[in-house]
Amino acid sequence: MFRPKIPTMPTPTGIVTPPAVEPTAIVQHIPTPAPAPVPDAPAAPARPTVQLTPGTALALVGGGTAVVLVVGAVLVSMLLAVAVTAASVAVCALVVRSLIASEHKRR
Repeated sequence: MFRPKIPTMPTPTGIVTPPAVEPTAIVQHIPTPAPAPVPDAPAAPARPTVQLTPGTALALVGGGTAVVLVVGAVLVSMLLAVAVTAASVAVCALVVRSLIASEHKRR
């Protein structure tokens, strides 16, 4: 019941059949010439123009402000972490210095 069932594999015969190869046809594509522009037709713009509505401008300003605030908060928190670490190392150094000085006074 709890024994694994190992699949049985057929023994290799040594005969390998190659995959069927089908010939492919080579088709040349001849590009068609572009139609001549009509002189009276207005030229289409190369790129679509982006119109900035007041709502879009407000969204862009709000998004930029949010990004600046988040990045500023991250940088300030990293600076605060470095400052706290430096202060704790300085306190540890003062304590160790005091312990070493008091031991030298007793001798």
